[in-house]
Amino acid sequence: MSSMALLSTLIFVVFAILLSRWQKVGLEKDMLIGTIRAAIQLIAVGYILHFIFNLKSWPLIILMISVMITVAVINARKKGKGFPGIGCRIAVAIASTEVLTMGLLLSLRIIEPAPQYVIPISGMIIGNGMVVSGLFLNRLKSELETRRDEIKVYLGLGATSKQAISHVMRNTVKASMLPTVDGLKTVGLVQLPGMMTGMIVAGADPIEAVRYQILIMYSFTSSAAIIAIIMAILTHGLLFTKAQQFIEYD
Repeated sequence: MSSMALLSTLIFVVFAILLSRWQKVGLEKDMLIGTIRAAIQLIAVGYILHFIFNLKSWPLIILMISVMITVAVINARKKGKGFPGIGCRIAVAIASTEVLTMGLLLSLRIIEPAPQYVIPISGMIIGNGMVVSGLFLNRLKSELETRRDEIKVYLGLGATSKQAISHVMRNTVKASMLPTVDGLKTVGLVQLPGMMTGMIVAGADPIEAVRYQILIMYSFTSSAAIIAIIMAILTHGLLFTKAQQFIEYD
């Protein structure tokens, strides 16, 4: 794609801004800032990746993945505002999932141990983990707000903290995984995913593109389950005292 063709894509943003202004939605400033930030961030990442791909240095690859995890944690922990130490728990969940998933992909030789495979796939896994963590925390807050009296009744009847919160955690884990599972059911029918589309546009064989997309979708499903369950285990300690008393957060 030429630079002129890339610049011409700004017409889509201008159209969106005009529609927002016409309908008085009030998102013109946010869209303008987002457009500028997206361009700067993507161009910067492009040059960084070009540098790392040429060097093929594992310390730089690990540093890049660490930065991705850090940014993902910073964004996801906003959903858990009010829970002390939630950022560390999100970091453990996402980092553990990344190590496990990428470790399997490399050890089973599903992908090559090269930066052009490791970094993009890691980015997608970490990004999906960020979304799952955010969904988990949103649903957990909602469940705790609506079921706090029910939890207290369970505790009053002699239930342990795990028994009292089990129904809440099941609903929360399910809700955080649901978009990923629904995506499995509709992929290829409702939409062509980004990675597959990008490979096809770049000239790759559609069958090869499909194989990589299946790899990503299956990895997403596994990572969503792992992150949701780790988050459930790690956040349990935030909800009860050592004396099994329920802690209410505002």
